[in-house]
Amino acid sequence: MRVSTITMFEQSTASINRQQSGFLKVSQQIASAKRVVNPSDDPQAAARAIGVDQSKAMTKQFADARVAARNSLAQTESVVNSISDAVMSAKSLLVRASSDTFSDTDRESFASELKGIYETMIGQANATDGNGRYLFAGYKDNTPPFVKSADGSVEYVGDMSARQQRVDSSRLMPVTENGATIFQSVSQGAGYIAEAQGNQGSVTFSGPRASDMNHADYGASFKVVFGEAEGEPTYSVQRFDGTNYVDFDPALTDQPYSGDGQQVTFGGVSITLSGEPVAGDEFLVTRAGSDERPADLFKTMEQAIQALETPAVTAADKANLRNTLNTAMRDLDNGLDNVLMVRASAGARLEELNVIDAVGSNRMINYEQTLSDLVDLDYVAAISEYSLRQVGLQAAQKTFIDLKGMSLFDYM
Repeated sequence: MRVSTITMFEQSTASINRQQSGFLKVSQQIASAKRVVNPSDDPQAAARAIGVDQSKAMTKQFADARVAARNSLAQTESVVNSISDAVMSAKSLLVRASSDTFSDTDRESFASELKGIYETMIGQANATDGNGRYLFAGYKDNTPPFVKSADGSVEYVGDMSARQQRVDSSRLMPVTENGATIFQSVSQGAGYIAEAQGNQGSVTFSGPRASDMNHADYGASFKVVFGEAEGEPTYSVQRFDGTNYVDFDPALTDQPYSGDGQQVTFGGVSITLSGEPVAGDEFLVTRAGSDERPADLFKTMEQAIQALETPAVTAADKANLRNTLNTAMRDLDNGLDNVLMVRASAGARLEELNVIDAVGSNRMINYEQTLSDLVDLDYVAAISEYSLRQVGLQAAQKTFIDLKGMSLFDYM
């Protein structure tokens, strides 16, 4: 078979081009340290690498989100810790102020000190983060969550939700708390609390204490109402039926009242009463944080301040002072338990972030390894290929030179 000269030249040129192309490809791989420089080098590996890259980017975004979440939770925990210190200081002050040895002037001094704690708590309740957002306002974080109304009381105007942030593909984490959860809530384990209802007599209480938590009526709200029969004081226990307080047990209706540490038991709860009542006096006995008496740390502080500022002249004044302080101290105990629970929850979420960070770091390492397996270059194999391509290109060039010299005209 006769092969034309032009065919030999074309094949030699094509061979040189192929060797140059292979040599250039290996050179690019070595220069970029990548086996897959273009998708055409390995379409399947390139497609998988895109997916892994996207997963890496998402993992990095979640890691950045966890940094922001950790900052918010750390600030929340710090402020809540300061609030718990304020509540403990207020409780300690009320314990001291409840002593009968202090005069009205002394109690005014305690009231002034309690006002300072009260204002400090308001400032902490309206704390902001590093971006100027209010920590405890929920999603309404551009305005202060607690404001003073016209009568001087503090009201919560923030959102009832806790601001959340996605810190992992499967975890949407609350990164703050709303103010109502901290200042207007109690823990589920909070027990009963008693409160005098504007009494005119000198009856004081201690307790209430749980006597039978399995009682059918345990958890209901009650009132101890004083009356009079044949010139002697009596008491009746009424139960809240969802609309009104009504007598519910004949054995606890119009019973004689002795007035000397008398213990009254009802609904799995007992309360001890002392002093002389006036007909119409009453005590509310209900679960802390119930609808009949919602929890409110600021209101508790306001009532305690008002009681300390009011001169205790008569026996009724002294009884009202003692009852108010007893109720306030129980409220502060419940509030402190709740604040500590909120702080523990924030701490638990901070610890959870550490665990998620560890998982995210391991996931990132796996992605890096997978990506390396897909597109990274094996330098030993690449250098061997480079040398081989270099020899092939040189051989093609030498062949072309030899072929070019095989002409009959050179012998004519």
